[in-house]
Amino acid sequence: MNKVRVIESAFVARIAAWWLKLPSAAIVFGSSIFIYGTSKVAFLQNTKWLRHELQHVVQYQRYGFSGFVGRYIIYHIRYGYINNPLEVEARAAETNESLHDRFQIS
Repeated sequence: MNKVRVIESAFVARIAAWWLKLPSAAIVFGSSIFIYGTSKVAFLQNTKWLRHELQHVVQYQRYGFSGFVGRYIIYHIRYGYINNPLEVEARAAETNESLHDRFQIS
């Protein structure tokens, strides 16, 4: 079982929310999910959002830290946020009901 931490009121997630012009945001680094504009309880109850971010954790496991970050930046420049293949994959995972079973979330 993979351990994942959720960190509330994270400054890095606040920057992401500002960048995306959203009231709340989450950003993943390795096996940590940083959230802003929502409580940990509310985030964990939003299964669609939780699965999306857990898929990013899977991507970090697949590519490693620098591999994920490098791909994300290149894809973002080439395709934009919406069509970034890593985001497309994460959105597809939002309906994967068994995804969260692979993780121990704290």
